[in-house]
Amino acid sequence: MNLFQEGILQAAPAHAVYLSLNIKAGADAVTVKSVVRALADKTDGQSLVIGFGVSLLQVLGSEIAGMKEFHGIDGSRMRLPATPAALWCWLRQHERGDLVRQLHQLLALLAPAFEVQQQVDAFKYKEGRDLSGYEDGTENPHDDAAIAAAFVAGDTPGLAGSSFVAIQQWLHKFDRFDAMATADQDNAVGRRRVDNEELEDAPESAHVKRTAQEDFTPEAFMLRRSMPWSAQDKAGLYFVAFANSFYPFEVQLKRMSGAEDGVTDALFQFTVPQTGSYFWCPPMQDGKLDVRLLNLI
Repeated sequence: MNLFQEGILQAAPAHAVYLSLNIKAGADAVTVKSVVRALADKTDGQSLVIGFGVSLLQVLGSEIAGMKEFHGIDGSRMRLPATPAALWCWLRQHERGDLVRQLHQLLALLAPAFEVQQQVDAFKYKEGRDLSGYEDGTENPHDDAAIAAAFVAGDTPGLAGSSFVAIQQWLHKFDRFDAMATADQDNAVGRRRVDNEELEDAPESAHVKRTAQEDFTPEAFMLRRSMPWSAQDKAGLYFVAFANSFYPFEVQLKRMSGAEDGVTDALFQFTVPQTGSYFWCPPMQDGKLDVRLLNLI
């Protein structure tokens, strides 16, 4: 039986909501633990994927090896906001109506101990493209390689099969993007939009060159599960990357932000990160979230 939250491996759903939540002012540890136990019982790891932040782990008196807060990247030439939260929920559904009902039920369950910091409504665009029209996640590992990249290995109960997730909400500046010539757009991404072929002569600032996972030592593979989002007149990409540690995300972001060699990723020409957070996603046991490391008893 798989120990991991299988929604992490599954393809992006048609509709999704990403929730970041903080512990409600006045909620004591007993209440928080009670709500987390109820959440664990209701989480199937498929229609609902859960991650815990450092602040929640601290309230629960728990430490997870490798877990930490996101504080940006030292030496970054670009603004990288850090927006820590206690709890992260990824709601995944094929039907919008089912998502609405799931969201209402989840918020009612969490209400005694948590309050929403941010809610992002997301969706699948075409066969899995960013709103710029470029295919997203082309270099994702597959099958056994995806499992190796996304989940903690070993046989430690409660830790094996867990995952570390990095999230960033990116806001697209479509006026800037649309003003670029098609060739410049392709060079910024490092692929041709029409056929997704990588450009051999792309500039060093091209996104595919900044983030080539095999070019790092050690290699920096992670499993991306990003989705487009929209709210009123704003839209962009909600970046989500699962890995067996935060190393792959951090070394890629270091290179993207210019902290490594002074060259910044060309994507920053037309999209800007608004948030940045780290979470630990527990494994599953007997169809429920495995929270044995969280001192809930």
